[in-house]
Amino acid sequence: MSAALIVTPAGVVECLYTEAFDLWKLGDLRVSRATDIVFDNDSQLWEVWAGAGRALYRHCSREACLDWEREHLQETEDERHGGLV
Repeated sequence: MSAALIVTPAGVVECLYTEAFDLWKLGDLRVSRATDIVFDNDSQLWEVWAGAGRALYRHCSREACLDWEREHLQETEDERHGGLV
């Protein structure tokens, strides 16, 4: 996954959080979760949830859910910003 910083016309930097470089050096951070990863006791699977009220992805491995989440969010950001990387 590549780490892309988008600077808006208002001078705000947007990106998916990464520790690939020190984001603190850019100033105060405002961080929010785009999804939640929770364990479903009934299905015995980890699930990636967004605000839509349904699971976006399920897997028996939490790590697989974290990997899917990163890829999904990066694709979403790439589409949002016209594929700029």
